[in-house]
Amino acid sequence: MYDFTTRSKKAEKQFHAALMMREDTSKKLERLRQDPRKELDAHPLRGKLEGKWSCWLGGNVRMIYEIDDQKKEIVVCAVGSHAVYG
Repeated sequence: MYDFTTRSKKAEKQFHAALMMREDTSKKLERLRQDPRKELDAHPLRGKLEGKWSCWLGGNVRMIYEIDDQKKEIVVCAVGSHAVYG
């Protein structure tokens, strides 16, 4: 099972705001911890975000993250609407 972490205060703030946004977000994130490459419509990103992944947290909320298999961490980079791809 993977743990969540962030590398910036901004990402940490966005992540915690997303947890409060919807009741089902915590359950969805637990599923993502099991398999960060397959749950919640997870998919690898291309272009300038290559090497990162994205998943759907509900509504128009997306999370961009990196996967560190050695440390078993999901590193949250950004959480928000499609504007996070910007």
